[in-house]
Amino acid sequence: MKAEILSIGTELLMGELTDTNASWIAGQLPALGIRLQWVSILGDDLEQLTEAFSRGLQRSDVIFTTGGLGPTQDDLTREAVAAALGETPTVQQEVVENLERYFAGRGIAMPSHNIKQAHLIPSATFVQNRNGTAPGWWVESAGRIIVCMPGPPGEMQPIWHEEVAPRLRDMVDEEVTVTRNIKTLGMSEAAIDEEIAEFFGHENPYLGIYSKADGIHLRVIARAKDEETARQMIVPVEAAITDRLGPYIWGYDAETPEEAAGQALSEAGLTLATMESCSGGFLANSITDIAGSHRYYRGGIVATSTRMLLANGVPAHVLEEHGVVSQETATAMAQAAKECLDADYGVAITGVLGPDPQEDQPVGQVYIAIAGRESAAQLQFRTPPRRIVIKRRVANTALTELRKLVVAEKGRYE
Repeated sequence: MKAEILSIGTELLMGELTDTNASWIAGQLPALGIRLQWVSILGDDLEQLTEAFSRGLQRSDVIFTTGGLGPTQDDLTREAVAAALGETPTVQQEVVENLERYFAGRGIAMPSHNIKQAHLIPSATFVQNRNGTAPGWWVESAGRIIVCMPGPPGEMQPIWHEEVAPRLRDMVDEEVTVTRNIKTLGMSEAAIDEEIAEFFGHENPYLGIYSKADGIHLRVIARAKDEETARQMIVPVEAAITDRLGPYIWGYDAETPEEAAGQALSEAGLTLATMESCSGGFLANSITDIAGSHRYYRGGIVATSTRMLLANGVPAHVLEEHGVVSQETATAMAQAAKECLDADYGVAITGVLGPDPQEDQPVGQVYIAIAGRESAAQLQFRTPPRRIVIKRRVANTALTELRKLVVAEKGRYE
């Protein structure tokens, strides 16, 4: 089954928003046995959109769209699909009533323009959207399928998991592709390549290696007639990678550093506190992105000055002797965070965010320290001198190192 994706919205073409939906959908298709062949970004122009749908219906078995399902005049996805198929939309009263209840639940009257979201053509059925006002469309015509989904990822992704993927899974009866991502930190790409060299260069299963902000990722891709067979093909490759790189593996598939660390803390019934001086709260933000993080995260201190460090328990003599940007200060910060917030673990970050060097140290120089129950971890490295890169990389590294320490200490206690 051949597919294409249409990402719709002039804001995407203007650079006001980044299209993350297309790459996300692309990552979901291999396991369904669907081959993605085209991705397009289109503005809010009815003629161009209609042409894109007409072209897609000739060359693709299924077209996925995101965006253009809102209530405003420039939301034209429904109109373009109708024009491409030569069908006339009509208002579905049941959906109007659902929209009215949605707005009533928020204490406001439904704007009249939202009635546009209740339109449907004969070839389409609605796709339920629990997280917004815009229902999707599932269109079937002449053996082709169009799946229209809203643009916000928080609406699109649940729709995919709950409505779209199950229907596609029932329909596709072709070769299935299964992937397994193995995420590492602490070894270079070249070192990993050398360690597992014999697994590269094969077509099925295929092993790829990728450098990411949170370490080196290994992706094993297998193709077979069914999902279970493909998964079994991955097993020996994953086992070998785990055997050789085990201490450096911190997560799998879509797992993030904050999810991996949070899961380790939750399973061990332990708590965490943080203190950061160069990452501006990026570490605390990452941790609290995880639902339920309040159960293990006691809180964080963002110390942007020496006065803040002193006020939160970092000894004056450490700062005087070693400066703010040092491993000794990072270690004192981790211990202070742990004690101040009565947590099992304290994680600290200090470094030079820029734009200028600090204490004779270059922009991008960072120090991490973790104070555990019985042991500790220290790490220093230099990142590219860009603010968001520094923040992201130091937070990811701190969380992956925290997970390692939690897992190691849990093993000693059991």
